[in-house]
Amino acid sequence: MNYLAHAYRHLDRPEPERRWFVAGLACPDWLSVSDRRSRLREKHVRPHLEDADPARRAFAAGVLRHLADDAWFHETRAFYEVTGTISRMYRDLIGPDDHARTGFLGHITAEMLLDTTLIEDDPTLPDRYYALIDALAPEQIQAHARAMCPRPIARLAEFVTMFGRSQFLRDYTDTDRLTFRISQVCRRARLEPLPEGAGKMLAEALKTVRASRDALLDGEIQPRR
Repeated sequence: MNYLAHAYRHLDRPEPERRWFVAGLACPDWLSVSDRRSRLREKHVRPHLEDADPARRAFAAGVLRHLADDAWFHETRAFYEVTGTISRMYRDLIGPDDHARTGFLGHITAEMLLDTTLIEDDPTLPDRYYALIDALAPEQIQAHARAMCPRPIARLAEFVTMFGRSQFLRDYTDTDRLTFRISQVCRRARLEPLPEGAGKMLAEALKTVRASRDALLDGEIQPRR
C-alpha cells in the first residue's frame, strides 16, 4: 500500500490525536526512503501503546496498523494478479531480460496507481491528508520514531519536511508527472529511469488497477501453494 491507501479511511476519525495516527501510518514508508537501514518493528512499537503521551500512543497505533495493512495487502489474490499484469506490461516496454526490475516496478506502480484511483474518487483526499501531516512538527515525528527504533534515526525530520513541501501525491493523477515520480524511485533503487513510452503504458496500467480497486482494498488472501 502507498500513503493514501493506508490513510484514506482514517482521515476523518474523531479522535483529537488522529493526526499522529496518520503520521504513524506513513512513517514506515518515510523511513524506507530517508533511512533504509532503520525499520519500525512490531516488537519495538507495541509497548508504546501504553505510553503516557497520547500522541505517542496514537503514533504507535498508526505504525502497527501500517504493518498489519502491508502484511495483509501483499498476500491478497488481487495484488498478485495486478502486479503480475503490470510487470508484464513493463517487460513489453523495457525488454524481457530484467525480471527483477520489472517485478519491482510492477509492485510500486500498482501501489501508486491505487492511490491514483482514490484521488479520482475523492479529489479532496490530498488536501485533507496533507493538512493533517503539515500540522505536525517533523522533529516530533522523528522523536516518536526514534523511541520505537533501536537504530539512530537522523534524516527523518528532513524528509518529512520535504514530503510536505513537495506534495508529490498530487502528481499521481497526471501521467507525465507520475512517470517522473516512478523514475525517481528507480534512481533511489539504482535502476535506470523509465524509458520513452512509459506514460502510455501507465495509462493502461491504471485501467488494470481501477478495474481491481475494490479487490485490492478488500480482497481475499492468496492461498499459499
